[in-house]
Amino acid sequence: MDRERTINGEAVEQAPAAGDVEAVAADETPGPQAGGAGRVGEGPREMLASAGQDAGPIRPEEVETLRAEVTRLSEEAERNWQQFLRAAADLENYRKHAARQREEAVATTRRALLRVVLGVVDTLERAMEHAGQGAAEANSAAILDGIRLAHRDVLETLRGMDVRPIEAVGRPFDPRVHEAVEVVAPDEQTPAGTVVGEVQRGYLIGDDVLRPARVRVAQ
Repeated sequence: MDRERTINGEAVEQAPAAGDVEAVAADETPGPQAGGAGRVGEGPREMLASAGQDAGPIRPEEVETLRAEVTRLSEEAERNWQQFLRAAADLENYRKHAARQREEAVATTRRALLRVVLGVVDTLERAMEHAGQGAAEANSAAILDGIRLAHRDVLETLRGMDVRPIEAVGRPFDPRVHEAVEVVAPDEQTPAGTVVGEVQRGYLIGDDVLRPARVRVAQ
């Protein structure tokens, strides 16, 4: 069809007719893409149908399978939660039990130390009773014997608790167990670095220093 006409001697393009527009649109409409892709606006079921697959309705067996899976997962989650609660309760009980054990250990140690002190008190009281029954000269010896007895009892009790004195006098100075509080001049019989006197006895508990010995050292 001629789309131009002459008006006043000039050529003017004529608008296409309706049938021509439809024909052009039909020619320009893209067909299905390679690989079976659906057209724009198709849903999943339409795409499956265009690919030659029938989606079909969801079957009751599939619904029951999904429900059973949900139930199983819910029960498993509940079991895991209950296990967590039990573990948390066990941990809390263990903490309380450990705290009670520490308190009992402290109380036991305190009672043991108090028994040591009470044993010393009893021994000194017996020494004072015997000292008051004798003559003046004999009183001094009785009091000294009572004090020695008390000292021996305390040392025996401490030894039973794995507490023992630190050897000091005549031994080389050892900073791990000795604390020098005084320095004296060495002589021929006492070389430098030797402990020559003990100001306060030290003690070990096991292999640890309970209290270092305060000593005089030749230097």
